[in-house]
Amino acid sequence: MVSKIKFFLKNTFGFTNRESRGFVLLLPVLAVLYAVPVVHSRIIEKRKGLEYETYLKKMDSLEIAGWSRLNVSYINQDSSKSKPSYQKRNQPKLNKILFDEADSIVLQIVPGIGSATAGRIVKFRDAIGGMHHKDQLLDVYGLTPEVLERVFEYFEFQPGIKTKININTADVGTLAKHPYINYGSAKVIVAYREQHGDYQQSEDLLKVRIFSQEWIDRVKPYLEF
Repeated sequence: MVSKIKFFLKNTFGFTNRESRGFVLLLPVLAVLYAVPVVHSRIIEKRKGLEYETYLKKMDSLEIAGWSRLNVSYINQDSSKSKPSYQKRNQPKLNKILFDEADSIVLQIVPGIGSATAGRIVKFRDAIGGMHHKDQLLDVYGLTPEVLERVFEYFEFQPGIKTKININTADVGTLAKHPYINYGSAKVIVAYREQHGDYQQSEDLLKVRIFSQEWIDRVKPYLEF
């Protein structure tokens, strides 16, 4: 291909071998110089297109969030122009229901709570038998203090223990269903009861040396003697 170009230059323009070789070496440089503005122009056009699409998405998001578009006329030094602006619309308020009445679907209205977390919250709430403090929700795996705070911006909290476990009649399976009593602890509670008789008060659990006062204070609101 290169020799054909040299032959063409010699016969058509009378180039010498040296001039033909120099011209051939110059061709790639000329091609690059020609391509750079074209490529740069296409990049700029593509970037402007992306920026415009981003702008449209932002405008759509503002309208979905409740901002209405207004056309506000203003006078420039050179001419009159129209510039769009946005004004916040009044948002309708949602009904604030009791936290205990919210199912896993309704809980997902809280920012930061998806279907998996909502399911864990409902499972914990139903298994524990009633919450006496909001902070107990932090015992749900994956729930952060920030999300906990948002939960009770959407729902009313009503403290109270609704269900208790009779520690002297419950079997291992029943005890182990409670979020604060694991299967190993449930086995120890039943085994000690069978060997030493019924528990009379929560302090009797201290006779089982593996149970700390902190653990007993946590679980005793849910036990019945």
